[in-house]
Amino acid sequence: MRALVVYAHPVPESFGAALRDTVTETLTANGHEVRLVDLNAIGFDPVMDAEERRRYHDPGINELPVADQIAHIRWCEMLVFVYPTWWFGLPAILKGWLDRVWVPHVTFVMPTESQGIRPNMQHIRSITVVTTCGATWWLSKWVGEPGRRTLLRGIRPLCHPLCRTSYMAHYKMDSSTPGSRARYLARVRRKIARL
Repeated sequence: MRALVVYAHPVPESFGAALRDTVTETLTANGHEVRLVDLNAIGFDPVMDAEERRRYHDPGINELPVADQIAHIRWCEMLVFVYPTWWFGLPAILKGWLDRVWVPHVTFVMPTESQGIRPNMQHIRSITVVTTCGATWWLSKWVGEPGRRTLLRGIRPLCHPLCRTSYMAHYKMDSSTPGSRARYLARVRRKIARL
């Protein structure tokens, strides 16, 4: 499958970088064609300015500011998000990527009076999240895991009707150990190998 790995972390030597490398290497080793979008490395601007928002609903025109990123999501059959969970949600750069790239007429057909929103990304058959969380599993669940919901409940309906989802989190990252991180990397490698 064609796999797009969307990575968000500003620190090149972070544990997130090890996760990114594990994901891309495992996908490649298992025969997938992989593209990596490292949002921080490319300097992706997550802020939608006033003019871009005014043109948000204009077919074709709304694609122009992020045409390169739209080409990536049109190309892929599998999405893998690798990021740290901050304040129970997505890093601003990743949320901004969703805001600016997942635009109407590209990712979904706008609703009308007689018909609801319709998906436009039916070629995407798999969405996987690989993340780290400073909080415990229990606290993350109690808050509701907004990042998980955005990616697996918000984006999934725009994809293939049988799109599969997977979520992997290393909880209590702030008190993690070399052993806990190694076990998580091994778990990620196993689950990614099964995609």
